[in-house]
Amino acid sequence: MRELPFHTLAPWLRETFSRSVHRVALDAGSTCPNRDGSKGLGGCIYCDVEGSGSGALRDGFDLTDQLEKGLKRLARRQEPGKPPIGVIAYFQSYTNTYVTTQRLIETLDVVRPYLDRGIVAVSIATRPDCLPEEALDALEALSKHVPVWVEVGLEVADDQRLLDIGRMHTVAEFEESVRRIHARGLMSVGHAILGLPGDGREGARETARVLAEVGCSGIKVHNLMVLKRTQLAAMWKRGDVEVLEPETYVDWLADFVERLHPDQILHRITGDAPIEKRLAPLWEVHKTEIRERLAQTLGDRGTSQGSLYSPSRAPTPT
Repeated sequence: MRELPFHTLAPWLRETFSRSVHRVALDAGSTCPNRDGSKGLGGCIYCDVEGSGSGALRDGFDLTDQLEKGLKRLARRQEPGKPPIGVIAYFQSYTNTYVTTQRLIETLDVVRPYLDRGIVAVSIATRPDCLPEEALDALEALSKHVPVWVEVGLEVADDQRLLDIGRMHTVAEFEESVRRIHARGLMSVGHAILGLPGDGREGARETARVLAEVGCSGIKVHNLMVLKRTQLAAMWKRGDVEVLEPETYVDWLADFVERLHPDQILHRITGDAPIEKRLAPLWEVHKTEIRERLAQTLGDRGTSQGSLYSPSRAPTPT
C-alpha cells in the first residue's frame, strides 16, 4: 500500500500498540447541557436522539453487558498466531463528563477489571464546557493504568456558527479545555464538521487552523449529514440547508488537512451514519474511496498534511 500524504489512525495504532486495535462503543446514559435546559433544549441541530451513539443503555444493556458483548465480538475476529486484538473502550454517546463526579468514577470503574483483557486505551467523548477539575481528576487517575483520550467537539471555529447550530459554547472554551486536558497528561481528540450552515470553505480552513494551534493529538472530521429525528432534518426539508457533494467535500477536506499540524493523527475523515438513519447526503462513497480521493487531490496539488500550517502558532501535538 502506498504511503499517504496524511496520518491516519490504523497505522498509528499498530505502531503504538504492536497489534490490530478496534473500538467497543459504550453508552453510559449521559445527557448534555444543551438538551436538559441548562443551556438549551433539543441538543445540537445535527444530533439525533441517541447522541451520536448506539442507544444501548436505553435498550437495556448496562455498561458491563455492553463491554462484555463488544469483547466477545472482537474475540471472534482474532486470527490464529496473531497478537491479541487491542480494544479501545469508547464512551461515545452524549457528554460523558456531564454527570456527578461519583457517577463518572463509577462509569470509568467498569473498565478497570478488563484492563488485562486487551483494553489498550479508554476514549471518552465530551464537550469543552463540561470538564470540571473533578472530572479531570478522575480521568487522570485512570490514565495511571491505561492511556486516556478525551474527545472534545469543536465542530466549527466560529462563535456565531456555534450558537446557530446549538452548541452553546465558544471557541475559547474549546481551546482552554484542550490546554487543561494536556496539563493532566491526557491525549485530546478534536472534532470538526465541514459544511455546517453558514460555514463555507474558508470556515473549514479556519477550523483546521484552530485545531492545529491548540495541538490536539488526534482529529475527527466529517461532512455534514442530515439525520432523521434532528432539528437539521426540518431545516433540510424546508430547503434551508445544502449538503456537500463528494467532490466538494474532498476539496474542502484537502484544504483542512493542509492546515493541520504535520504530526496530528486523523482518526476519521468522513461520516459513517447508517443509511437508514440518514436523509442526506445519500451518496455511498466508502471511507476508503474518500481516503484515496483525498490522497489524489493532495498529490495533484503537490501538498500534504501540514503544508500550510503556521509553525509560529501551532504547538507540537501532545
